[in-house]
Amino acid sequence: MTASLDSAQPPGRLRRRLGAGMAALLGRRAVAAWTTLLLLVTLAVVLFTLLRLPLKDDVAWLLYVARRWLAGRELYVDVVEVNPPLIVWISAVPIRLAQWLGTAPEMVAMPFFIAVVMGCAWWTSGLLRGRSALFAQRLPVFAVLGIVLLAVPGIEVGQREHLLIAALLPFLVLYARALDGESPALPTAIAAGVLAGLGCALKPRYALVFGVLEGLALVRGTGVLRGPGAMRALSLSVGATLLIYAGAVLGFCPNYVRRAVPMALALYGATDVPLSDLMSEMARVLVAQAIAWTLVLRSRGRRLPENTLVLVLLLTAAACTVVCVIDGKNWFYHRLPATVATVLALLVWAGSLLLNRTRWPRVWLPLLLAGAAVCMFVLASVQRLEPAVEMAVVPERNTVQRLEELIHREKAHRYIAFSEWIALGFPVVNNTGVIWTSRFDSMWALKGELWRVRFDPLAAKEWPIRQWVAQDFIAGCPDLAVVDRRGSVDYVDILSRSDPGFARAWSHFRQIDAFDGLEIYKRMAPTCTEAPPDATPMIASKTPRPRVKPPTHSRPSAG
Repeated sequence: MTASLDSAQPPGRLRRRLGAGMAALLGRRAVAAWTTLLLLVTLAVVLFTLLRLPLKDDVAWLLYVARRWLAGRELYVDVVEVNPPLIVWISAVPIRLAQWLGTAPEMVAMPFFIAVVMGCAWWTSGLLRGRSALFAQRLPVFAVLGIVLLAVPGIEVGQREHLLIAALLPFLVLYARALDGESPALPTAIAAGVLAGLGCALKPRYALVFGVLEGLALVRGTGVLRGPGAMRALSLSVGATLLIYAGAVLGFCPNYVRRAVPMALALYGATDVPLSDLMSEMARVLVAQAIAWTLVLRSRGRRLPENTLVLVLLLTAAACTVVCVIDGKNWFYHRLPATVATVLALLVWAGSLLLNRTRWPRVWLPLLLAGAAVCMFVLASVQRLEPAVEMAVVPERNTVQRLEELIHREKAHRYIAFSEWIALGFPVVNNTGVIWTSRFDSMWALKGELWRVRFDPLAAKEWPIRQWVAQDFIAGCPDLAVVDRRGSVDYVDILSRSDPGFARAWSHFRQIDAFDGLEIYKRMAPTCTEAPPDATPMIASKTPRPRVKPPTHSRPSAG
């Protein structure tokens, strides 16, 4: 009797174990299915919106610069751009792909940038797979990474900061593994270091991230000199990539160092905002980072397998925040690296605590705080994306589209806009094929000269932006000119008073339309160099006009 009972027990235990294993398997499949579905929905919404709306102004400008460069124009001379050349070289890829496919570059650019970001997310999920229970499956990890990398930027997909943080992720994962004593394969470490170096090359100030992480390694007694081979490979490959890139810039684009960098240092400060305004714009990121640091420090006694990864992500977020403050701009996409790193740190910490929980009374409040911080970013992303989705579903005639219609109606071939808002030039030029009659993307450089001469009178001789803008206007002789009355600077009046040639050329223009705070002028003479007509030149209207703020999703100039 006893023997028969004993023989019946193992099958019972086996059934219970099989039942638990099946439940776990079904649970993992459900998680994978739901996260994948959410990723597909996010991808569909973002891609649909981006393809239906005009290109973001920054992306449109860089595609224009890349097209001009491919056509034989010299960067930083024929076309003035203050960003390092790597983003122009990258933007040339969708231009070539579009030529090969026989379609418009605007239809290729966004899918291309999304593919690059998703490729980084897929590789990162593979590097994390199996490192702990949280990363047991690759597909859900990839889905979460993809959702964050698409939902957080929204319509800012393809910005340098967006590509930068995506390129850093494989490096951050391998660096955390190396700090934990693991030794990833040497080719993998080198490849991740090269990718991170290229990401940093998009905005070299983000080299601060590597410095901060190296400081963490030194505190732990490792680092590039004393660390394992994988860590040395990671750090040295980043350094080697940046050095090779610097050599390529000096060899192929020396005017970036000779012209663009000095110009940016001299004039770009005009677009800086007060520190108080910047801190106000960054409040969400700063609060979330404060919550994350508090949670991590209070739970440091828990030996969670993801502790090092969370610490690496938080230090990266802190370094990116410092860079954002140094930049001095309140544009949302400048905060993307700090935002993405903060959100991922909170998600990893919360997921790790859930899977390694001991007593619920001790963890529910920290999880609630982490969840609230993440929800704060989710709500902000929805608020930013919602107007764009509505416009994509039910198109309206916005300012850019009205300008494009006007250009087609007037059959204009040459065009200029006197505005700090780059969207009046791009994507208008991309979509209409009209010739842009300026070496600058907007009037940011002219604004920078006006700002600089207030405390540096010699700046006008070193950077005669007024002269350059006037020369471009006379030589290009646009058919249509847009004057933006929403700002505080009357660029036409300033140029007319400082350059007689511009004043004569402008005397041939007459206003033909006005909308959304803009005045549209058309050239009435065959050229811009003829003698002015007898009529009084319409240089600039002095009638007070209501100020209309540009859309909040746009920026005044390249950054």
